[in-house]
Formats: sequence, C-alpha cells, structure tokens
Amino acid sequence: MAGNGDRGGLLSAGGILSIIVGICQVVTGAMLIAVTTFMMDLWHLNVPYFPEMGEMLPVATAATTLLIVGIIVVALGILAIIGGISALKRSSFGMALTGAICAFVTLNLPGLLALVFVSLGSGEFQTEEI
Repeated sequence: MAGNGDRGGLLSAGGILSIIVGICQVVTGAMLIAVTTFMMDLWHLNVPYFPEMGEMLPVATAATTLLIVGIIVVALGILAIIGGISALKRSSFGMALTGAICAFVTLNLPGLLALVFVSLGSGEFQTEEI
C-alpha cells in the first residue's frame, strides 16, 4: 500500500473514523434514551453556579424530545458503523459514503474527516463489470 500511489490509507482512516464516531453516537443516544426512560435525575445537578436545566425545559416536552433525539442518534450511529465497515471492506461506496455522512451529521471533526477521506477514496471500491 505504501509507496504505490493509491489512497488505501485515507480510505481505511475514513472507515475507522466512521466506526469510532458511530460508537460514540450509539453510546450517547443510549444514554439519552436511558435518562428519559428511567427518569434519571440528570437535570438537577447540585453544582454551585450551574443553572437548573429542569427549569429551562418543560418536563413533558423535554422527555419526549430527548427520547426522539436519542433514537435518531442511535440510528445514525448504527449507519455510521455499517458504513465504516463497508469502507474497510471496500464493498460499497454508497454505504460507506452514507456512513460517513451519518458520522458528520452530529457536526464533529472526526465525522468531517471521515467524510473527506471516504470521498477521496472512492476509486478504490470494487467495480462490477457487466
């Protein structure tokens, strides 16, 4: 791979970054779902000079909104992981690009790098001959 001019390193890096961001998204989404499902007392921290978040959001709306956001973030994370695996296997450019986009939707730097690296490595995917 090294020295022959191909971009295998970039594509592998993009796939690995997609997987890492996807795992972080699944964990974050699962935490949001757990907080809302089990009514954990996340918003009332006993920290001095920290605003009471519970007073800023209506309770019924906040729980429903957090549950929906948690489900969406878990779904994005699963797609990012599947896309990262697809990028590492070099099987489907469409799925790898979808995974990189899902990794970037939460607006983070590793997701942006995954999107750029997968886009640059588009020529390495298997082409089906008819």
